[in-house]
Amino acid sequence: MNDKSCAAAGAVDEARLWRRIMDMAQYGATPAGGVNRAAFSREDIKARKTLITWASEFNFDTATDAIGNLYIRRAGAEADAPPVVTGSHLDSQPKGGKFDGAYGVVGGFEALEALERSGVATRRPIEVVAWSNEEGGRFQPGCMGSAIFAGDLTLDEALKATDPEGVAITDALRETLESTPDIARRDMPFPLAGYIEAHIEQGPRLENGDRTIGVVSGVQGLTWYSVEVFGEEAHAGTAPLRGRKDALKSAISMVRALEELMHDESDTVRFTVGRFECGPGAPSTVPSHVLFTVDFRHPDLATFLDLGGKIREVCEANARGCDVTIARTIYSEPVVFDPTVSNLVRECSQALDLPHMDMVSGAGHDAMHIAALCPSGMIFVPCEKGLSHNEAENATASDLAAGAQVLAASLVDLADR
Repeated sequence: MNDKSCAAAGAVDEARLWRRIMDMAQYGATPAGGVNRAAFSREDIKARKTLITWASEFNFDTATDAIGNLYIRRAGAEADAPPVVTGSHLDSQPKGGKFDGAYGVVGGFEALEALERSGVATRRPIEVVAWSNEEGGRFQPGCMGSAIFAGDLTLDEALKATDPEGVAITDALRETLESTPDIARRDMPFPLAGYIEAHIEQGPRLENGDRTIGVVSGVQGLTWYSVEVFGEEAHAGTAPLRGRKDALKSAISMVRALEELMHDESDTVRFTVGRFECGPGAPSTVPSHVLFTVDFRHPDLATFLDLGGKIREVCEANARGCDVTIARTIYSEPVVFDPTVSNLVRECSQALDLPHMDMVSGAGHDAMHIAALCPSGMIFVPCEKGLSHNEAENATASDLAAGAQVLAASLVDLADR
């Protein structure tokens, strides 16, 4: 770290950062202490307006784009140079916590304010972005804003979405954009010089290892399948077992076989059946239909392709006379972040004497889309008991400030390159 990076890190204010995170948490606050702030909701609009108000106090430029991504820009000496960007998202899960996503946006703004208050000038502009609809809790798919920016999803395809109440995303997005008519509109994408996203870990490794900073080297691969099993209804008391087409027994055989396929002594594989529905649901009727989902994740590409490629054949091989329909609904191969950014985060952590460890993200983040556009990386800080997507989600003010210090120092270094 050079003198400018040290000055930026030293100007991070723990109490100010905590206060602003708590201020942001009031929008969509739940009785249990969490946050329900759906994308493009009134609560989300209030959060966006608050960020814009903070930016106006320092005369930072604000802008948005066609999907509602919100940008806060601190100018650099070379006004037209591609910016270095940090950020995350402001939307939450329906029963989410105060820190998931919001920390990356508010912590990014704290880094900008630290640069401003310490008088640190950078060659490139530095921007904070609040990506739209990362969680996908209201409109699918998730990571919508960053995926469109990166060209992994078209705007036209995204604008077909509706929420569970039948509200079209076009209407919700229009209300969001019209709520801030005075800020500039940008085309996307635009060139980026680098991207760093700060986030709570959403797992227990940092806490268990007594480390403050996670140096994130990449994001593990993810694939989802929806499996439907079609059998035949029959009377439970009269239909012989041998002739039945029991959709439930078939589905259980599939899940058991998938469990065997995914067995991993190293505990690196992540395999989850998160949804399991059986019908018609009468005690005396043989089940004729089952729907279940598969969530499979792994950080190694070869293993991801090998095991993920066997899911379909395992299900078909265990159909037990039933018909089975298997649809892959999400597919994202493992992402490896640029070592330039990972090394920089590690070096800044060492210079600030913060205990750290290298790790791969188990969850998906906006950074996995931006990684294809510019050198990218992530900074993790601990969350209590690894809880996230939970109203009890918690983090300490000191850990959050430490992550913001590493972020501020890393941004200065990247912006001067």
